[in-house]
Amino acid sequence: PNQILLTLKKIVDNKRLVREKTTSDYQQEFRQLMMQINSGLDYEEWVDVYRKLISWEIKIDESNSTAMMDILSMQKSEANTEFSKFVVKNYLDWINEETEGPVMSHHLLKTKVFPQLSDDMPTILLLLDNLRYDQWKILEPIITQEFRTEEENYFYSILPTSTQYSRNAIFAGMTPADIAKYHSDWWLNDNEKGGKNLHEHDLLGEQIRRLVRKPLKFDYVKVTNVSNAKEMQDNILNYLNNDLTVIVYNFIDMLSHARTEMEVLKELAGDEKAYRSLTRSWFQNSPLWAALQRAAERPIQLIVTTDHGTIRVNQPSKVVGDRETTTNLRYKVGRNLQYEKKDVLAVRDPEEARLPRPNVSSTFIFAKEDKFFLYPNNYNYYHNYYKNTFQHGGISLEEMVCPIVRLTSR
Repeated sequence: PNQILLTLKKIVDNKRLVREKTTSDYQQEFRQLMMQINSGLDYEEWVDVYRKLISWEIKIDESNSTAMMDILSMQKSEANTEFSKFVVKNYLDWINEETEGPVMSHHLLKTKVFPQLSDDMPTILLLLDNLRYDQWKILEPIITQEFRTEEENYFYSILPTSTQYSRNAIFAGMTPADIAKYHSDWWLNDNEKGGKNLHEHDLLGEQIRRLVRKPLKFDYVKVTNVSNAKEMQDNILNYLNNDLTVIVYNFIDMLSHARTEMEVLKELAGDEKAYRSLTRSWFQNSPLWAALQRAAERPIQLIVTTDHGTIRVNQPSKVVGDRETTTNLRYKVGRNLQYEKKDVLAVRDPEEARLPRPNVSSTFIFAKEDKFFLYPNNYNYYHNYYKNTFQHGGISLEEMVCPIVRLTSR
């Protein structure tokens, strides 16, 4: 029994020491990070700050230091306040390429994927819908058992940070306004009925024809349910006969949308830590990981990315619109919108943000920080219903700063 007690004491002491070390290290860096956040950063420096914050968040998580977690949350929301101001000030210049800006969704394949395609080995581009940088950091230790990280990079999602806009822009290699203009049959506006991402394969084919100078054998696979996943797993080795296979995997998106629909998930993914943990356990037991392990037996290149992230919303912001106004909680498009000016980036002329215009007088508004839009009717009910749920479409580090990571099989 003494032996057991000693061992337990050692484990407990170790945990305490780790917690104390993490706490004192973070306290030392806290002031430095705060100064950085308020020092007028550029788009690369913002990524650096965000990576540091996430790295601390994961360390503090692991050490179970609740007091430090509260301080870090405060620091993260301060960072998002400043980042939102930065995006409001610069976004329209970036999207119109009037100033040098970050790589954005519509240039992602051109700059980060096509130049990496190789005659020596096939490439799998895995787009995990709605994968945040912190979730990537949780999956990384699992994936790197079979793959070696060659390069971890980032891009900024366009606005709105929602699948319909950002993912179509990735596959088209164009802004949403240009997709609507040049491929009007393949674009539906928010207020039109029908699936909004049904032509990614066509858009990708067009972009490859436009930008890749040599013949390229490619395939596009979309996984939105269990039977698709099984089929993808069974065919994984056949895909390696292509130069490029794009796999769009919708799991994390289903998870974050379901988080509001299903009370069970409200329990399971109540905060960042739980959300990451859920992502990890899903991935470890998924057909996707089983398929990647099979693929890793051959020499292949794997590029992991996403279309946008997601943020846990906390503060409501009142909006009044008409029947046509969209239902998303982080962005709205409609006519005669009334809103709290301080909470949004408003774009009265969608063309300025390279977005299609559903109506002559359509305005887009994007929520900043962790705000979410609510209509005045049933305000309190919806406030309680949506507070603390994961949403996307607006402006935050979590939604806009997206990972793109290049790996090769070991």
